[in-house]
Amino acid sequence: MSTQKKTPLLALSLSSQQIHCRRRTVAQMETTLLSTINYYLVNHPTITHFQWNQNSTFGSSPLFLTLTVLAYLTLTFTFHHFPLLPTLSPTSLRFISAVHNLFLFLLSLIMAVGCSLSALHQMPKNDFTWIVCFPVDQTPQHGPVFFWAYVFYFSKILEFLDTLLIILSGSRSRRLSFLHVYHHAVVVVMCYIWLSDSQTLFPVALVTNASVHVLMYAYYFLCTLGFRPWWKRLVTNCQIVQFVFSFLISGLMLYYHFAGSGCSGIKGWCFNAVFNASLLALFIDFHSKNYAKKRKDVNKNKLS
Repeated sequence: MSTQKKTPLLALSLSSQQIHCRRRTVAQMETTLLSTINYYLVNHPTITHFQWNQNSTFGSSPLFLTLTVLAYLTLTFTFHHFPLLPTLSPTSLRFISAVHNLFLFLLSLIMAVGCSLSALHQMPKNDFTWIVCFPVDQTPQHGPVFFWAYVFYFSKILEFLDTLLIILSGSRSRRLSFLHVYHHAVVVVMCYIWLSDSQTLFPVALVTNASVHVLMYAYYFLCTLGFRPWWKRLVTNCQIVQFVFSFLISGLMLYYHFAGSGCSGIKGWCFNAVFNASLLALFIDFHSKNYAKKRKDVNKNKLS
């Protein structure tokens, strides 16, 4: 009898030890994973030693910026109006689009996570005010946060391929809008100002924009595979919310700017604010024309 009673207790004890060991193993794996992510997204020497030197770092000169944007606008106008590009088969175009969208989906995810972790790592003494308001003349253009701004800057140049793919698809009259071209051209200028002026609030703008692009490029990628995800409208709604949020957080930044000793890159922020206001107006117009019109058409069909 005694042996029979001890056996279940022994089994229960072993079971508890196994659960404890498994939990400890999972905790160790989580710690290792987080350490690895932190190393490759924050503490890697390439990231920690990054420095933006005006006219020295690749892409940092005003001439590079000007030629890049002018080349984009010129080529877009030329290819839009003149059939100079080779005709690709639907299969080839779908494959190129899938690779492009998948790459930008992954890059956007990495940038959002990398900049978030870097901002938490780089801000002085857990002072969250730093994320909203860079101190004037005390924010040198180096370190993890500026590294991710640099990557973001070039990701926006890479997104010029969005326009090329639209033209190659033959649907340029339907999808190549003023909003599309204006957004792609001016956002590169905005990112350049982030870096050159140590612009206040850019980490917040980078994380929110990259997060929206995770959703957007996931949608585009699935479309190239033949799926039609339900969140197309959600992408536009998130873009509008992103701009509204930027104005709300800007109010907090302006409070710190005028109540304290000022925030870095305020002139660049003014450019950013005007650009965001124009984009918000254009996105709202796009939303109303596309979704409100569809709703009216559906209601008319129901009545008829």
